[in-house]
Amino acid sequence: MQATVVVFPGSNADAEMVHTLRNVVGMSTRVAWHKDTDLEPTDLVAIPGGFSYGDYLRCGAIARVSPIMPAIRRHAERGGYVIGVCNGFQILTEAGILPGALTRNRHLRFECRDVFVKTQARGPFTRGVPEVLRLPIAHAEGRYQADEATLHNLAADDRIAFLEALAPAPQWPVAFALAAADSGASARAVLASFAAGWAENATQAALKAVPLGQSAAQRILAALSAAIPAVLDRALAMATSEVQAFVPMLAILSSQHEEQYSRLFRS
Repeated sequence: MQATVVVFPGSNADAEMVHTLRNVVGMSTRVAWHKDTDLEPTDLVAIPGGFSYGDYLRCGAIARVSPIMPAIRRHAERGGYVIGVCNGFQILTEAGILPGALTRNRHLRFECRDVFVKTQARGPFTRGVPEVLRLPIAHAEGRYQADEATLHNLAADDRIAFLEALAPAPQWPVAFALAAADSGASARAVLASFAAGWAENATQAALKAVPLGQSAAQRILAALSAAIPAVLDRALAMATSEVQAFVPMLAILSSQHEEQYSRLFRS
C-alpha cells in the first residue's frame, strides 16, 4: 500500500508518522506539502498532529482552506483511507470531511496525560487492536461534540473507533474527599486541611502571578488562615442541597489566563 503524509506549517511528529508508516507498518510512504494541489496515487492520507498555522483563529481553521484540502476531500469521496492524529483530526472536522467538532476541554486548560480508550469499531484502523489501549494525549481542544442525530448515526454505522474507557479523573476537591473518606478523620478536620491547602496554593499563585512580595503574601495567608474556623462553622451547618460551586468571574479569569498567559508561554 502507498501512504501520503500531509505536512502543514506548524505540524509536528510528522517525521514520527512517516517512520511508523514506512518502517513499522511497512508501507511505501511519501510526504505532501500543504501548498500542493494534487495527491499522487495513494491508498492512505495521514495528517499528523501539531499546531497548524499556529492554531490561529482556532485549531485547524486555517488549514482547512489550504490548497491540498480539495485533493484530500476527493480522495475521501472516492473511498480512500484518511486518518488524522490530534491536530490532523481537528483539521478533518474543520474541513467537514469528518462530522462534528473538537472544542475546548472540559476544564478549559491544556491536558497532557495518558488516557485509556476502549476499541468500539472494527474497521481498517482498529483491526487487531487490543480491546483497551493506553494512549498519550496533549491538547487544549480535544472534546468531541456533535448533535444527537450525528452521534446516533455514527454509532449505528459503527464509525466510532474509540470511547474513553474510564470516567475522567475527579476534580481535586472530589479526589481529596474520596481519599479522606478512608482516613477516619472527622469532617471538620478534613475541611480544615483542604481549606488550609487551598489558602496556601492560592497565596503561592498570587505571589508569582501578581506578583506579591513575601511580606504581603504572608499577611494574606495569615488573614485567610484566621478566617478558616468561621468558614468551617458555616460549611458544616449547611444542608447537602446548599453545597454548590458557582464562581462565574473565576471561570472567566481562568479562561483569560489560559488564552493570554499560558498559551503564550507554551508558544
